[in-house]
Amino acid sequence: MSSTKPSYSSILDDDRLHELVASADLSRLAKHLDPRLSNSLLARLQQSARLQPRLAALLLGEEVAIGDTDWSEDLLLGHDPRRVALLAGSIWHARSILKMVARRDLSILVELIGSDAHAFAMRHSSKAVVKGPIDDPRQLSTQIEYDGHACLGAWLEQASWLDRMRVFVRLPVGTAADNPLAEHRSAAGPLLSQVIAYLRAEADGV
Repeated sequence: MSSTKPSYSSILDDDRLHELVASADLSRLAKHLDPRLSNSLLARLQQSARLQPRLAALLLGEEVAIGDTDWSEDLLLGHDPRRVALLAGSIWHARSILKMVARRDLSILVELIGSDAHAFAMRHSSKAVVKGPIDDPRQLSTQIEYDGHACLGAWLEQASWLDRMRVFVRLPVGTAADNPLAEHRSAAGPLLSQVIAYLRAEADGV
């Protein structure tokens, strides 16, 4: 008996398949294919038009009919989720960032999180979540990335399944986005609103 399920090729057009698969983090593909595969091989598979329907099915986990009205604007406006997480995490730890003034420590921190996230934290220090300072720049950058990803994951919980998955496939396997805590859920909305507003203004050249 033939299957009545629609194929991915009949559900998603080629452009959408390419967008979904080509944006996926290689660790996501490795998880579904074989963790032993090299990044260079995974990257070649990722660009294969013939394999894209199958890879999309693996990444999404099930077949979903996606009409034109369902394929909404990307929640992160096309930005790298790690950048979004660093911006959110920089607000979370803005007080620690503000107090890090020693030239050497500040240089290390900016190198790790980027000048964009550092400047963003300085502008939004009044909205910081954590009060206690972290003095070590490497420890601080780790916490910024952890709490930023956790806030991103908590924020995505409010999105539709498809919109959420379109972001998650671009995240490496095993980030804090997979397991946000209650404290991240309570702060995620305001923090991500600030981040998305900033990214939208950036795109508009404001």
